[in-house]
Amino acid sequence: MTGTLVLAGTPIGDVQDAPPRLAAELAGADVVAAEDTRRLRRLTQALGVAPAGRVVSYFEGNESARTPELVEELAGGARVLLVTDAGMPSVSDPGYRLVAAAVERGVRVTAVPGPSAVLTALALSGLPVDRFCFEGFLPRKAGERLTRLREVAGERRTLVYFEAPHRLDDTLAAMAEVFGTDRRAAVCRELTKTYEEVRRGGLGELAAWAGEGVRGEITVVVEGAPDKGPEEVGAEELVRRVRVREEAGERRKEAIAAVAAQVGVPKREVFDAVVAAKNAEKNTGI
Repeated sequence: MTGTLVLAGTPIGDVQDAPPRLAAELAGADVVAAEDTRRLRRLTQALGVAPAGRVVSYFEGNESARTPELVEELAGGARVLLVTDAGMPSVSDPGYRLVAAAVERGVRVTAVPGPSAVLTALALSGLPVDRFCFEGFLPRKAGERLTRLREVAGERRTLVYFEAPHRLDDTLAAMAEVFGTDRRAAVCRELTKTYEEVRRGGLGELAAWAGEGVRGEITVVVEGAPDKGPEEVGAEELVRRVRVREEAGERRKEAIAAVAAQVGVPKREVFDAVVAAKNAEKNTGI
């Protein structure tokens, strides 16, 4: 019989938030794969438990190499517990590769539900929670970051992001540029920790605040785009908007997708307008 892969949520701040089952799983697993073994040691000490099984590191740098090893252990009947530094494994943390490989081998995968920065920030934000999407970390490069934000400019669901504190002001400024300075948002800092703070306001206001310097672990929640219905935009205007984005460095495919989302029309409609304009230019010799 194959073993079991257990994904365990760990506290995002206050160790008292640890799921009751976490201590039992740590004590009983054959293998504990941890994103940071030093943090795991501090966690086990706080919980008063000592792992009986083998402890190995499992982080971004060795995830690809270690996954096959762990899958073989699982195939041999081992119970493998996966924990990351905070929150749920595979949610912007190591874990996806191992889960996918385990599923492919027919290994049972289960979880010890635990704290989540995504859901905690969403609940505290004061923004709509009935529909939301998690976007993880944005690209570090300014151009790529703007492109990613433009892709969701028309997204009506609430958006949730992770961000490093030293990039927060640039990210909020980029969001204000793409989504508008008045779009409501919440910056959730140091959730469940001593200096927890939730700052709410328009993106422009929050960008100015972040420019003074912010510390800690950050989750940003942004209100979705207002439901205005499809914008009345003709083919010529669609083509013009695509060209503006291309001239700014976007690839045509990305520009078409962004314009379609912004206007509220199918991407095919924008694509057809661009192709028709190109053909018209050829026929007139422009």
